[in-house]
Amino acid sequence: MASSLSPARYPRAVYGHPPTLAFEREAWALGHGVVVGVDEVGRGAWAGPLMVGAAVLPRSKRVYGVRDSKMLTEERREILFERVAGWCEAWAVGAASQVECDSLGMAAAQRLATQRAFAGLGLTADAVLIDGNWDFAGTGNVVRIVHGDACCLSIAAASILAKVTRDRYMRALAHNYPHYEFQDNKGYPCWRHKMALQAYGPCAIHRRTWVFMDSLSWDMRARRFNQAVDEAECDGPDWDEALGDGVLGDGVLGDGVLGDETRCDENGAERVAEMGYETAGDEG
Repeated sequence: MASSLSPARYPRAVYGHPPTLAFEREAWALGHGVVVGVDEVGRGAWAGPLMVGAAVLPRSKRVYGVRDSKMLTEERREILFERVAGWCEAWAVGAASQVECDSLGMAAAQRLATQRAFAGLGLTADAVLIDGNWDFAGTGNVVRIVHGDACCLSIAAASILAKVTRDRYMRALAHNYPHYEFQDNKGYPCWRHKMALQAYGPCAIHRRTWVFMDSLSWDMRARRFNQAVDEAECDGPDWDEALGDGVLGDGVLGDGVLGDETRCDENGAERVAEMGYETAGDEG
């Protein structure tokens, strides 16, 4: 029988050193066969989904250059994505849409995205390594690691998978909402994004519960423009190209084909505002 990991430990990263398998090896030594690294991305964004990555690493072979996704350039993350995905024994990215972030609250939305990521793994986690000091997995046998994405290899891998998946998703939607420059800011706060919100108001994929949204002084012309964009015909993003090998279906990215819930409907009218991932699907 596997021994329990201490959930109250808060080891910190040693900056200047690459992430290692030290935490995973400790869990393996205690008899935990399936050790999952978990990290979230998009919690602080003004627009788009929140995503949670989950990664199960092999005990032997390694991939060079894996770091916390925030320490890597976008180009480097894209290069590492396929390598990391192929290296993992299993991985998944779960999502909570902007609608769910608004309706459930960020804490519950993060838990939901995590549940979807775990469902996408197709494995039962014996131990979970989480970045930060909050247990948003709620599975038991969780180790919280402050700055875990900088010192724990499976968390760093999960951060790259989640970050690239979300970045590709936001770039794929950017052409439908050109004023907000989602291809550059990925929905995160910046002064140009704030200026666009002040001028045009929120679009269909913005989260409406941020306090500053109530004070935006956008006029009816901008409101009608955004409504027209939301209802305009479109071909939809090329998801195979946008996401690479994998699927975003029912809130989970996995091996296969992208589900229809994030495409345009038969008439070409985009329904991004209605995006809601209801059940867990397959992953990647």
